[in-house]
Amino acid sequence: MNSSKHTELANHAWSVADLLRGDYKQSDYGKVILPFTVLRRLECVLEPTREKVAEIAEQHKESGIDPDRFLRRAAGHSFYNRSGLTLKKIAADPQNAAQNLQVYVGAFSDNARGVLDRFEFAQQIKRLDSAGLLYKVMGKFTDLDLRPEVVPNHNMGYIFEELIRRFAEQSNETAGEHFTPREVIQLMVRLLVAPDGDALQLPGTVRTVLDPACGTGGMLSAMDDLITEFNEDATVEVYGQELNPESWAICRSDLMIKGQDPDNIAFGNSFSDDGHARKSFDYMLANPPFGVEWKKVKEEVEREHTTLGEAGRFGAGLPRINDGSLLFLQHMVSKMKPVDVNGGGGSRLAIVFNGSPLFSGAAGSGESEIRRWILENDWLEGIVALPDQLFYNTGISTYFWILTNRKSPDHKGKVVLLDARDQWQKMRKSLGDKRKALGKEHIAEVVKLYGEALAVAGDAEHPLHGKVKVFANKDFGYQRITVERSLKLRFEVTEETLAALKASKAIQKLPQAPALADAFKFLMGASWGTKQEAWLALQDAVVQAGGTWPTGAPFNKALREVIGVRDPEGEVQLVKGQPEPDAELRDYENVPLGEDVEEYLEREVHPHVPDAWIDHGKTKIGYEIPFTRHFYVYAPPRPLAEINAELKALEAEIQGLLGEITA
Repeated sequence: MNSSKHTELANHAWSVADLLRGDYKQSDYGKVILPFTVLRRLECVLEPTREKVAEIAEQHKESGIDPDRFLRRAAGHSFYNRSGLTLKKIAADPQNAAQNLQVYVGAFSDNARGVLDRFEFAQQIKRLDSAGLLYKVMGKFTDLDLRPEVVPNHNMGYIFEELIRRFAEQSNETAGEHFTPREVIQLMVRLLVAPDGDALQLPGTVRTVLDPACGTGGMLSAMDDLITEFNEDATVEVYGQELNPESWAICRSDLMIKGQDPDNIAFGNSFSDDGHARKSFDYMLANPPFGVEWKKVKEEVEREHTTLGEAGRFGAGLPRINDGSLLFLQHMVSKMKPVDVNGGGGSRLAIVFNGSPLFSGAAGSGESEIRRWILENDWLEGIVALPDQLFYNTGISTYFWILTNRKSPDHKGKVVLLDARDQWQKMRKSLGDKRKALGKEHIAEVVKLYGEALAVAGDAEHPLHGKVKVFANKDFGYQRITVERSLKLRFEVTEETLAALKASKAIQKLPQAPALADAFKFLMGASWGTKQEAWLALQDAVVQAGGTWPTGAPFNKALREVIGVRDPEGEVQLVKGQPEPDAELRDYENVPLGEDVEEYLEREVHPHVPDAWIDHGKTKIGYEIPFTRHFYVYAPPRPLAEINAELKALEAEIQGLLGEITA
């Protein structure tokens, strides 16, 4: 089926909106169209065995035996409908349409009825019936031919995605939260599976796949298709979890129709209610929403982080509250299969991120600690930069992160960075923010380049050498050092000093405060090079004025803040015999991991600031992956003469056009 055909079918389904206009808000159209499309698809799939199932259901009506097993066998699917009704029959009796439709839906097996319940279908039936629209809407769908021989499962996914995209546009939601462009999925699954091609062709192959943010199930379907492309006899068990009820229902119905276990698709939040706890998988992939906060599950996530630590999913660290992307990654890593002593087992996973997880968070932050955990465990195999404007809901640059705990020997200790940002073709028509697409040739090129990455990176003559770089894990690590400089002060009494004296809470609460102010007035304009000289002069002035000199560290600290003035040539202040650091001059430097920080200080800092030193107690280890920096190519600015010539040519062209207008 070509794209125009599934668009035509989606248009047919969406034409119901013309009937709903006035009785429904635009944002509610999808609440009717999506469940009716699912219902019609289920009906078309069951059509060949409908009468046989109804007959067996009638036979077991009074038997007292649960007929579920017999009905599934008769239907040829994991779901069925016991009634002899169809949408066409129900629409033909408008007076009883609502009642008969409720009976029809109630006759589905529990798993199929659960799908429709997630759409709150019963409420929509009542609402449509009250508006006198129910039989008209059903009439529209009876003409929609969704039989599997006409619309294969793969193409049905396209229809659902097109409907969801329109629904999201009408309700001002984000379509990208529900599904991922199919060509992006194709690239992702091929990068994930490519190294295992030979193993997948072995007889009796069984593979499990998880998508913890599965949307309508597009990624799971693509993984199933690709693995069976390698080995048509392979058994692929797909698992997922989804928070959006409509997407969950569509994904679940898709699995039922394909003969997969729909119970493998859990409903709910993967962070607070893990639907696949204590399970591990061969492959995992996900496109979690970008930059979505995890405030709603903050309590549960922090509790697991604190109480379970590394025994839980989030032991490595917690990212900032406004972006849960790296929580998804930790969640997936926790479900990797262990590698056995012979090198068997293990898992591979791929996830779509924006640029933020590459570098956000300074050394010691949650994000940096998560990156450190991944790199120090040698799980990150590679990162692929994708073109911008590739997704429906964002035009920003995106990246595939590919992780595995069973790296090949030549990849151990290394990370591949692949720049595929120029692998795209312009779309004839934009869809949301999506203006670019990956062609089959682009997918093939990127998969081939990723597979040959080590060789290409090592061959300076290769035409794509500049698109691939290979780094050691530790190359992304750095030491965040704190560079201190001595606090240097001179001491003076000025108008500003007296004003600061009156504003100092530590001094004003002393009973001697008025006497201090009066005494200091006699020293107006005085200046001293050392603290000792200043204190002696100030004490004498206070005593001569008949006052007493306060004692104690708080007073001395407050007084120094009042009369001390930073001066590069001033006296170095000491604390327990050691230079006191000046917080205003404090600086931070990132030193590559493994480099001697004292040698770095001597080479990079001391030529400019000879008295600087490192506070080793504040040194932190950080990790970041500055992808764009590694692929940056300097482009010199255009010569001024060339720019001037172009401006003059444009001016002449404008003058000519204006002359034509006034002529």
